[in-house]
Amino acid sequence: MLVGMAATISGVMMAAIKTDAPLLYAVALAFVVSTAKRYYNMLAFEDHPPAPDDRPSAQSWERRQMIQGTISAFIYGSWCFVSLVIVRDPFAVLVAVSVTIAAMIGIVTRNFGADRIVTSQSLAISVPMALGFVLVGDGYHMALAALLVPLMISFRFLAADVRGMLLAQVHERTVASRLAVQLDTALETMQHGLCMLDENGVIALANDRAQQTFAGIAEGSWVGRLFSDLLEEAIGKRALPETTADRLNRMIIQQEGGKIVMKLSGDFHCEVTISSRGDRTVLLFENVTARIRAQERINFMARYDGLTGLPNRGYFTEQVEAELASRQRIGRDEPVLLAIIDIDDFKHVNDTLGHLAGDRVLSETAVRIQTVMHRNSRLARLGGDEFVIYRAQHTDSETIQAEVEAILSILRRPFEVGGERADVDASIGFVSSTDPHIGLDELITRADLALYSAKARGKGQYQAFVAEMDSDFRYRQRLKSDLALAIAQDELKLFYQPLVDLGTRRVAGCEALARWAHPELGPIPPDVFIGLAEETGQISAITRWVLRTATAECVNWPKSVSVAVNVSARDLRGEDLAMHVSEALEASGLAPGRLEIEVTETALIEDREGAAAKLELLAANGIGIALDDFGTGYSSLSYLHGMAFSKLKIDRSFIAGITTSERSLKLMANVARLGRDLDLVLVAEGVETEDQLEAIASHTTIDQVQGFLFGRPMPADETRELIAAMNQADARPRGAKARRPALVSK
Repeated sequence: MLVGMAATISGVMMAAIKTDAPLLYAVALAFVVSTAKRYYNMLAFEDHPPAPDDRPSAQSWERRQMIQGTISAFIYGSWCFVSLVIVRDPFAVLVAVSVTIAAMIGIVTRNFGADRIVTSQSLAISVPMALGFVLVGDGYHMALAALLVPLMISFRFLAADVRGMLLAQVHERTVASRLAVQLDTALETMQHGLCMLDENGVIALANDRAQQTFAGIAEGSWVGRLFSDLLEEAIGKRALPETTADRLNRMIIQQEGGKIVMKLSGDFHCEVTISSRGDRTVLLFENVTARIRAQERINFMARYDGLTGLPNRGYFTEQVEAELASRQRIGRDEPVLLAIIDIDDFKHVNDTLGHLAGDRVLSETAVRIQTVMHRNSRLARLGGDEFVIYRAQHTDSETIQAEVEAILSILRRPFEVGGERADVDASIGFVSSTDPHIGLDELITRADLALYSAKARGKGQYQAFVAEMDSDFRYRQRLKSDLALAIAQDELKLFYQPLVDLGTRRVAGCEALARWAHPELGPIPPDVFIGLAEETGQISAITRWVLRTATAECVNWPKSVSVAVNVSARDLRGEDLAMHVSEALEASGLAPGRLEIEVTETALIEDREGAAAKLELLAANGIGIALDDFGTGYSSLSYLHGMAFSKLKIDRSFIAGITTSERSLKLMANVARLGRDLDLVLVAEGVETEDQLEAIASHTTIDQVQGFLFGRPMPADETRELIAAMNQADARPRGAKARRPALVSK
């Protein structure tokens, strides 16, 4: 401002000296006084600026600026008036008009933010100048006076345009600043780590969570460092496998999109997602340790027996069939051995000492067998009290005989269970074959025949399969034909085992179980005749009979009590399951919500998609769907997530050790939590003691329990009596803990 005013005053003085006009000296003096006053106010403003929120003070300073600026502008206009009307010197007029027009432009550039100031100062200049042009009197000067109007208007528009551009820039910068803050906040609060690399692999951006991934390995800030150097540092400290680091580095260099899981020290698992766009690569770090551990636990439960820790039947089958297939492909004719070990009269152990003691005997049996079996053997639990050994080497008769005798000998030693002594024997049936085309099913069948033969000779025996050994086969064939007759003549009986709500201690439902008492051979174990029924295709007829009988019986129970019916893999493969269920419900008049269909994991394996569709249809009609024996088969989250289950029945093997083993209790609680997270009704099978019941109630989210503690499978009339007794208003035992009501069906 001072430079401009100095030039202005100089122009006035030159015109005054040339014309020797006193009024021009007066104009020069007026400029000097006005300039001094404005400069003084500027200094005062800089010394005491108003606070951002002090609106009155800011408005006061604005008024002062407008008044002083208007006075200065009026002096410019007066200078032009004096030069045009009084002095009338061409030079004086030229200097006055040109400098004044320049001053008007300066007004716009200095004061565009305040429209009032631009207007007042423009008028203060234009009015005296226009009056001067008019008083000169000729047409040209009159025209110049008229042109001042559009000039002033254009100056106002110019000020508005400049103001608009400034505000736009300020707005954009504000938005950009806000976005930067938001981005920074997002980066630092996001759950995943994020790292951005430039075209040279140098880290351009990294949030704190990303740097925490390599905490204790790569110290300091990441920005500006080569990411490959961080990997090298991690390799040097043995925190990251070299193969993993090389693969990750290669994906970054080649700009391959994808994911890779890194296992760092301390059993920490991190999933890295690589995304490349242009010359930039973004790495997203996610802590997947919990997911990996959960998957490992699930995989373990799917493959291993929860009681003994041995491979279960499914996993054993998977391993051995793969080995036999390889053997078949290469035509290897070395002998293979398959032996089935069955504990004799194991039911007696359960009946006299309880299932809990029986489970401990089974666990110890697994340990003992492993101590004496051949080092190249593969041991698994087939189920129940049966174990299986497979070996593809060293299967000569002397080696086999020595091994089976050692197993029988070590199992004859008394078992100490909870201060009680349990004496058991075992029988072993085995088969050795050099046939490269033999399959696992045939090996098991032959070993089973040998086992039946060994048992027929008494306890603690072993027997090798021989070709003449087909009596058991003929027995099974007789059972198959007799079973068909028993189904046709309605000789099967239906028993029920209660499912008790853990909160109310009332019967919430009953599982329907088929029983067969052969007129000559006596009671046939369910696992025997049900297995035969599945082999012969008669299982569907049994299922239809169970559906009709169970629904007709359930109608006589209280409305809060449901009935559960088991269906087989063959039922799920057929097309008529939904129709048979509908017919049974219609004939009995039972509400769909009081019927549950139970399926095992193994029944779902053959045709998963078809089974899922059939179960979904049943569920859509209001029928509950339960996954039975969870943990004994190929259990996985995919089954639970992808199918319409409303109930999860946890196998009794998870219950066995919960009162004596903290590990077993935690495993049970985790399985229950898994089901709870999926909004499933949870049932614990095999509950036999009050201690087990208390442990379940105190440490898990189980809804219902099933087991001998509340009742063994019983006929329909006894079932009705039990329901009537337990479902009275005061049925809940004294001291029972209140829980949320369990769902009967979903």
